[in-house]
Amino acid sequence: MERAAANGAFVVAALRDGVRADGRTPYQLRSVRIALGGGGGDGPGAGRAEVLLGKTRVLANVSAEVVRPTGANPNDGFLQFTTSFSPMASPAFQGGRLTDEEVLVSRMLEKALRKSRAVDTEGLCIVSGEKVWSIRIDVHVLDDDGNVVDCACIAAVAALLHFRRPDVAVDGEDVRLLSPDEKAPVPLSVHHIPICVSFSFFDGGDLLAVDASHEEETWRDGDLTVVVNAHREVCAVSHAGGAPLEPALLVRCAEVAAVKAAEMTELVRSALTAAAAGGQKQPTLQ
Repeated sequence: MERAAANGAFVVAALRDGVRADGRTPYQLRSVRIALGGGGGDGPGAGRAEVLLGKTRVLANVSAEVVRPTGANPNDGFLQFTTSFSPMASPAFQGGRLTDEEVLVSRMLEKALRKSRAVDTEGLCIVSGEKVWSIRIDVHVLDDDGNVVDCACIAAVAALLHFRRPDVAVDGEDVRLLSPDEKAPVPLSVHHIPICVSFSFFDGGDLLAVDASHEEETWRDGDLTVVVNAHREVCAVSHAGGAPLEPALLVRCAEVAAVKAAEMTELVRSALTAAAAGGQKQPTLQ
């Protein structure tokens, strides 16, 4: 117990000096690496993204099926998220039991991608009131060394942008899915790229750090996640309790988040370009 308390004191003392236990500065992200499946972009692996954020590792996979729309929104397709934490990712996760962190990640993905209307759901309509596309994003947390939310968001965004759905031929109400040999698969219509940037607060809210490690998450007093796109538009904010935030601090976090989101957007685009070219090199942000 005394050793654990000493670790917490060290984390806070280091932040007071402008450094962190792992050598980073308060606003510095861990290295980020994005690997996209499918090489050429349109093959069977399209829609698969694996992201490493430090030692946190998340895999996202996108799939699609044709379903009937709801009566209330006959021209809208569906965007659905499922999140699973491997028991190997952390001793805190147990197979078959839904954890608070799983719920948090799912809700943040909903806010970031569905509620911000990043994906054009009207563009998923095939036959109004009869057939639409249902897009499912399965997010698997493979290793948890902190900040799963941001890592999962990057993986989900990259997988959605990499995904290609089959084109369709419509004859009245009959819909036939076309094979890649008949017609090239179609990318989703994505309006903007929302990126989650999470902050952790220490020492009663007087100290903050971006992209907390698992050790830092253990000793933080509160957290804040800002979802922002490359246009510097704030799409969502989540503050689930902990240290109260002054308006000036919230504005500062939003400004930092905008810079980090621009960097991450560029990395995602570089990964997509490399995948489309069939390159094996995985873009990395140091």
